[in-house]
Amino acid sequence: MPYLAIENIRKAYGPAVAVDHLDLGVEKGEFISLLGPSGCGKTTTLQMIAGFVEPTQGAIALDGIDLSQLAPEKRGLGIVFQSYALFPHMTVAANVAFGLEMRRVGKAEIRQRVEQALAMVGLADKGGRYPRQMSGGQQQRVALARALVIRPAILLLDEPLSNLDAKLREEMQLELRQIQRQSGTTTVLVTHDQQEALALSDRIVVMNQGRVEQIGSPFDVYERPGSAFVATFLGRTNTFSAEPTPQGLAVAGHVMMPGERPATISIRPEKVDFTTEGDGLPGRVLTRVFQGNHWLLHVQTPGGLCLVIRPNDGRPVPGEGEAVVLVFRAGDASLSLAGSSP
Repeated sequence: MPYLAIENIRKAYGPAVAVDHLDLGVEKGEFISLLGPSGCGKTTTLQMIAGFVEPTQGAIALDGIDLSQLAPEKRGLGIVFQSYALFPHMTVAANVAFGLEMRRVGKAEIRQRVEQALAMVGLADKGGRYPRQMSGGQQQRVALARALVIRPAILLLDEPLSNLDAKLREEMQLELRQIQRQSGTTTVLVTHDQQEALALSDRIVVMNQGRVEQIGSPFDVYERPGSAFVATFLGRTNTFSAEPTPQGLAVAGHVMMPGERPATISIRPEKVDFTTEGDGLPGRVLTRVFQGNHWLLHVQTPGGLCLVIRPNDGRPVPGEGEAVVLVFRAGDASLSLAGSSP
């Protein structure tokens, strides 16, 4: 049995269904991300694990124990909220110690565990400061230390990095993953940020309208999306309608890959390339934008607009207005046959 077992969970508010028959098993030490747009049910799922929301149906068990029988404070979970929820009148050390004090841990052990937790998040010398004296990134680390110091069975993270600017968020993603690996704490993250989920997770649970669309490793859900929603939500993708010909599937009359039935081709923009030899999909560059480590190009083709990402690796990059021919490898594309999902 998985360490955290979620079986057939459903949450309805009258006729509105927030989570619809969700099944998920999380192994001990695993980092899982619940990923999806606003209103998809990911936060409601986290709140049901925490005990803040009661399921309409289904069961949640932690290490074989039915959590429905336990109040939130008895579940042994660490939680980090989007707002951090630090006590402004307490020092950093006092904030981190609060959960241990509520559990009546001895003073000497509290002092030792607070020091260890602050060292783990890189704030060993900041215990005497107050939250207002710290940056957003430092406050996020304090909230993380406060959650970890109680040695939780599971760490629940509710959009913990969303208040940080882009550069700091990227840095904190790396630190959060390192801290999670160091502590070995089973972790469930709620996020709407695709890059965050890809960077942090062992597995991603992609949710849409209360249902699970796909569960898999970051590589699998990105490279082999299980539905049209996953293909478009998790990163950017190009889609083309293709018709079968004796030579294979053709987009606007141009053969692109093998196939014998009408289909929709989904291809990531970084998998599309330009060619000067052989056949492909002709087009013309509408816009070209430099983004530092890569170029973004919008190419108008007979099959529709195509986004191309070209690494800034020294190769020539077509200019705006230039005629081009696009190609991609069949193995890099996902196919959705007529009347089905990819």
